[in-house]
Amino acid sequence: MSARITTLPSGLRVVTDAMPHLETASLGVWIGAGSRHESRGEHGLSHLLEHMAFKGTKRRSARAIAEEIEAAGGDLNAATSTEHTAYYAHVLAEDAPLAVDILADILTESIFDQEELEREKGVILQEIGAVDDTPDDLVFDLFNATAFPGQPIGRPILGTPDQIASFGREAIGAYLDSHYASDATVIGAAGAIDHEQICDEVERRFSALAPRAAAPAAPAAVYQGGEIRLKRRLEQAHIVIGFEGLSYASEEFYALQVFANAVGGGMSSRLFQEVRETRGLAYSIHAFHWGYSDTGLFGFYAATSARDIAELMPVALDCLAEAASSLSEAEAHRAKAQMKVSLLTALESPSPRCEQIARQVMAFDRVLSREEIIGAIDRLDIADIRAAGARALRSNPTVAAIGPVGKVLTPDRVAQRLRAS
Repeated sequence: MSARITTLPSGLRVVTDAMPHLETASLGVWIGAGSRHESRGEHGLSHLLEHMAFKGTKRRSARAIAEEIEAAGGDLNAATSTEHTAYYAHVLAEDAPLAVDILADILTESIFDQEELEREKGVILQEIGAVDDTPDDLVFDLFNATAFPGQPIGRPILGTPDQIASFGREAIGAYLDSHYASDATVIGAAGAIDHEQICDEVERRFSALAPRAAAPAAPAAVYQGGEIRLKRRLEQAHIVIGFEGLSYASEEFYALQVFANAVGGGMSSRLFQEVRETRGLAYSIHAFHWGYSDTGLFGFYAATSARDIAELMPVALDCLAEAASSLSEAEAHRAKAQMKVSLLTALESPSPRCEQIARQVMAFDRVLSREEIIGAIDRLDIADIRAAGARALRSNPTVAAIGPVGKVLTPDRVAQRLRAS
């Protein structure tokens, strides 16, 4: 596979990877505007705009958008993240021009009908309520907000009920005009596609998407750490213990990624084996490491009964601390293999490959080759991996918990336990 990149005169970048053995194509538009690019008065607008893009254009009603893509056997969806908003489609190869046309239509010709807006705000309020009713989702929102207090990167992507209710058509239009710019946009395509055809279609259909001389920049993230506990009458406590991680641009990113996979990335990991299999202290436990453009978050999540919190927390923290000094070659090899399988799986399917190449161009202005990524993973030695874990564990802990949380350790106690291990 060989990805190709073309920068159009407008500054819009097109990246494709032809997979000629396939008969379908995935296409998407990635825009460098997510929840961390919102001002305080705009909180939730990125996600609301994503919803409203499907609610009618000058040429198509909301129903016509859905019917036209589905009549071709395709599907159309979108997602908002902290740093990006993405709109994507999957269609038969011959319908790639249709997908480009619909994506361009919803992103450059949406009308933001007032009646549709009020209806969709109600849908998002239901979505916010669903998160509030789902403690294993809500605890991560609380964790992010505590790790980055008072900062856009720490705010929940969905916004707040009061903020969502306050938005009108003018706010959506102003946000689109200031944040949706051709030079902050990457269009990706993978599967049974032709690079020149995609570029021609994009240049023709996205002509209304213009560059912006001064697009708002996201404020730099400052990790702080801290604690939040939300007492609820639940059968289980949902707990996240975390630390400052690494940006995806860091030279040490893969080392910490391997460490996270090794300590909590599968059923053979230290956390799963010691906490669940040996001691039966949790139904669910796993480690994570997320990278942003300028920072990251590393830690673990566990769901456990109130009676087991006091035992689970020191056991889990000991697993992390001991791994930072004694992670074995076998554990590192397993974690590396998991990462390589994930990478290669993305190369074999058009939808994940489309996302992968678009996000890489957004982040690095190029596509990272399979050999480059696998080489970077394989070159890590055990000392690199242990050192990355040890550095993360020295940062200020962040503790977030929901449910019967009385026995959850404070950040100071977490740090003390790690130093003592």
